Amino acid sequence: MTRADDILDNISSRKSTGEPFALATVVRTVAATAAKAGAKAVILPDGTISQGWIGGGCARAAVLKAAKDALADGKSRLVSVAPEDALEELGHKPGEEQSGVRFAKNMCPSQGTMDIFVEPVLPRPQVVICGSSPVATAVADLAMRIGFSVTACAPAAEQQAFGEVDRRIEGYALPVEEASTRYVVVSTQGRGDEAALSAALAADVDYVAFVGSRKKAETLRAALAAKGVPAVRLAKLKAPAGLDLGAITPDEIAISIVAEIVAVRRSQSARDPARPSM
Repeated sequence: MTRADDILDNISSRKSTGEPFALATVVRTVAATAAKAGAKAVILPDGTISQGWIGGGCARAAVLKAAKDALADGKSRLVSVAPEDALEELGHKPGEEQSGVRFAKNMCPSQGTMDIFVEPVLPRPQVVICGSSPVATAVADLAMRIGFSVTACAPAAEQQAFGEVDRRIEGYALPVEEASTRYVVVSTQGRGDEAALSAALAADVDYVAFVGSRKKAETLRAALAAKGVPAVRLAKLKAPAGLDLGAITPDEIAISIVAEIVAVRRSQSARDPARPSM
């Protein structure tokens, strides 16, 4: 059986790389069951049990289904696996879900009962900041404080402008695809505007905003279009960045931008109930 410290290392490693997974923990057993309370398993999005053990086939199918659903909507589940007659005595049917508990039938000879808590472990949404302007560093600080993962993209000589961030990328070479949702803010103040916007618009992200005037943004749109950036990508660009709060100082502008990111994120969750929420 997998040692507890091994599975904790597995969990820590996957969290550090931003890989989504579900953690299943046996919280209660009644009568004879193969797994005991405290047993854990790491379940990947494809249904693979990466490490750990929560018993045999008696609970496996129900737990894997709960893990898949938890990863889809970001919500934890409690799965109660019991013999059919025990479920009937309690007035429940296999497959029924009530008060946050999903019931499943135990068809194993042991005829025991197991309760398994299944929780999704999802990467934090990212705020990716291109540039090291005062607005950029203010956005980084505010986004960190409210729970976003922050990536600072800037030339090596400008990275010192940022305080604590989760990740640093020298230049503007954003990964095209990543597991977490991403919100990109371009605040380069004329130092690499086109390069940063081109990289941001080429990536699979949920929001791209440019800190600058409408006139400057239109000039950059035209330049990028001339270089072959598709119109559907250019249409994603929000400029000027942020909600219209009448903001003037870098900190005020940062508040308007992070507020807009929160508004975009929550509206996405409302439109798509299966979308995980922070």
